Amino acid sequence: MAEVETIDQVALDEVALDEVVAFTSGLIRIDTSNRGGGDCRERPAAEYVAERLAAAGLEPRMLERTEGRTNVVARIEGSDPSADALLVHGHLDVVPAAAADWSVHPFSGEVRDGVVWGRGAVDMKNMDAMVLTVVRAWARHGVRPRRDIVLAFTADEEDSAIDGASFLTDDHPGLFEGCTEGISESGAVTFHAGPGLEVYPIGAGERGTAWLRLTAQGRAGHGSKVNRANAVSRLAAAITRIDAYEWPVRLTPTVRASLVELAALHGIDADPGAADFDADELIGKLGPAASLVEPVLRNSANPTMLDAGYKVNVIPGLATGYVDGRTVPGGEDEFRTTMDELTGPDVDWDFYHSGVSLQAPVDSPTFRKLRAAIERFAPEGHVVPYCMSGGTDAKQFSRLGITGYGFAPLRMPAGLDYQALFHGVDERVPVDALHFGVRVLDHYLRSA
Repeated sequence: MAEVETIDQVALDEVALDEVVAFTSGLIRIDTSNRGGGDCRERPAAEYVAERLAAAGLEPRMLERTEGRTNVVARIEGSDPSADALLVHGHLDVVPAAAADWSVHPFSGEVRDGVVWGRGAVDMKNMDAMVLTVVRAWARHGVRPRRDIVLAFTADEEDSAIDGASFLTDDHPGLFEGCTEGISESGAVTFHAGPGLEVYPIGAGERGTAWLRLTAQGRAGHGSKVNRANAVSRLAAAITRIDAYEWPVRLTPTVRASLVELAALHGIDADPGAADFDADELIGKLGPAASLVEPVLRNSANPTMLDAGYKVNVIPGLATGYVDGRTVPGGEDEFRTTMDELTGPDVDWDFYHSGVSLQAPVDSPTFRKLRAAIERFAPEGHVVPYCMSGGTDAKQFSRLGITGYGFAPLRMPAGLDYQALFHGVDERVPVDALHFGVRVLDHYLRSA
């Protein structure tokens, strides 16, 4: 332990603590808003990253499927050539932000009262900055990890990933040779589950993505006439059935582990394997922590968009709707069958976009090391596994056999709702949270 502490003190010097703040701010100032449909340009942020990796002695590669949609990949050689490699990935794009809604300009990167403000402060330019900081600190002090570490800074995560992680795995799989595991966003951030109860959820699974396009065909006609083949009515009926449907509980191993550990923190002895176990009843007893598991107990399907008609007195012959569907690991067949039943004979559906569900072991040596890294710097915290309700680039990298964990550590103060900041107004991250995160990340990557 003494050796590890000495390495911590040497590698993460004051330069590193200053750099993680400067890099977070600098990346935020580069507007990489992804409006979907290819409307984004990550290249300036990729150049920013590549310059700092090169200054640390690495050889970053900049890769594009589409001009301006740039990814950066670099490899750090480990000391043990027989060890499996580890992937560390983060995306460079962000969701759009309307400046008029914000307290500060969303692309200012302003540091005010110990807080860094701007789009990407938590999703996920903070993690990109932490990775750059650790790599540069290692270069200054001659630190070398045990495993090869592959760094990937990707484009297009906030849309389809077709210009980002999907392109990399399809066209450049050799860059990830030897990688068996990976870490990225959506995990290891303080969740305040009650007075004095700090939880650090580590991602060990993701629900699958099932974005649907619903199409209703009908008979076009005059709005004043009887029409029993109204495409709008047919679509509306299907949407109503989908919205009203109660999906059954489907507990995966990750969610079972989450429920058991969260229940124990609330003094409850839970047995998800018992015949009379009621997950919804337990959720009602977990207070704020319920939000960590409630969305992933079952599949879901939420109608989000409708498109039909062009004039109020004309019945259109076509109506289209969109549904944001998500599937728990193992729930894909049930989802398809249920959608066939709910849409009925008059509405067709297909996948507008889909992505696999993921599950990572929570009893693995990797999860134990992730847990230990958090506990070392937040001994008062309680690490629990959890399944993400949404998805990340880990879905794409899983095609290469890479098991993904959500681990982008931050220690957030009570009163600053990390989950609400995701894609929200006034996104921001405390400087102290960045300092904590870069220490934890450095410790884990050297122990991995």
